[in-house]
Amino acid sequence: MVGKKSDLGEGKMIHITAGGKEIVVANINGIYYAIGNTCTHSGAELHEGELQGKELRCPWHGAKWDITNGNLIWFPQNLNPVGSYPTSIEQDTVYVEI
Repeated sequence: MVGKKSDLGEGKMIHITAGGKEIVVANINGIYYAIGNTCTHSGAELHEGELQGKELRCPWHGAKWDITNGNLIWFPQNLNPVGSYPTSIEQDTVYVEI
């Protein structure tokens, strides 16, 4: 369980630990997305970065990740995806499926 929809407003993100995994969950246009929270370049925690639209910028070296699927958008090196997780909503509660 992530929390209530009302706790995660439009364009916002939060960090959770679920099933031993570090995950960042974001609300983009009313749709909830979940990706791995650890940048595959140097291990930065992505939830400390900046979210603009569906683009999440790593706080350490500026790698840009697609919050909708965990794929790399931009970085000088080719990095492995951070992975993504399905989300669901039951009543007013957001869940991540691990």
